[in-house]
Amino acid sequence: MDELSLLKNRFAELAQRSYERGIYTNSEFLTAAEQNELLKIKLPVKVSLYGGIDNAERCIAVFGDEDELGYECFYPVKFIKIEPLQMKFADNLTHRDFLGSLMGLGLRREMLGDIIIKENVAYLVCLDTVSDFIINQLNKVKHTSVKCSLSTDIPTDVLPELKYEELIVSSERLDVLISAVYNLSRNDSQKRIEAETVFCNSFLTVSSSFVPSEGTLISVRGLGRFIYNGVLRQTKKGRNVIAVRIY
Repeated sequence: MDELSLLKNRFAELAQRSYERGIYTNSEFLTAAEQNELLKIKLPVKVSLYGGIDNAERCIAVFGDEDELGYECFYPVKFIKIEPLQMKFADNLTHRDFLGSLMGLGLRREMLGDIIIKENVAYLVCLDTVSDFIINQLNKVKHTSVKCSLSTDIPTDVLPELKYEELIVSSERLDVLISAVYNLSRNDSQKRIEAETVFCNSFLTVSSSFVPSEGTLISVRGLGRFIYNGVLRQTKKGRNVIAVRIY
């Protein structure tokens, strides 16, 4: 069986287990493409996505619903703070450095969620089954000695600040929005959409003429993500002034 078929079978198994046993079940962390496949499947229970922070890129799928099961879900994730032991002697640490060191411990990428970095300190979302292992084993990132500790959440001031912009566009088509946000030609935007690199609220979107609704999170692989906040007004020439918040 190919990887996609195995993934769909896994989703079906988790949903069926939740339905038959009356319990919550969950997947490991999913990419945007995997989340897209999940959301297309008809399942016997409700499913939700959780990544620890708003608009997380990587999320676990949780099968089951509080109204049906009668109790609140406990999300099986932990937050870990990773910081240099001596900040003034630390390397300039990047997302790649932190992820590489974590993978170097023998962890699979699916066990790890988003990594948020600010001023050389990283906050990691991970499965609770590997949190103790990470805290005990991760002691160096690049050439920098680090310490790890549990955090109750990811502090608000660490989360990336979204850049608010108002742009003038001819229409609300997806290819037009991507072109405006990332300063691309329409042809380039269309090619990215056709290459299946664009997701709207975790759904793969292959239509350049698709019009996102207000509040849609649009992800363009290799470029980034932005939230479309809709049309604010029209110019005298009938063009749309739109608002976006860019990660």
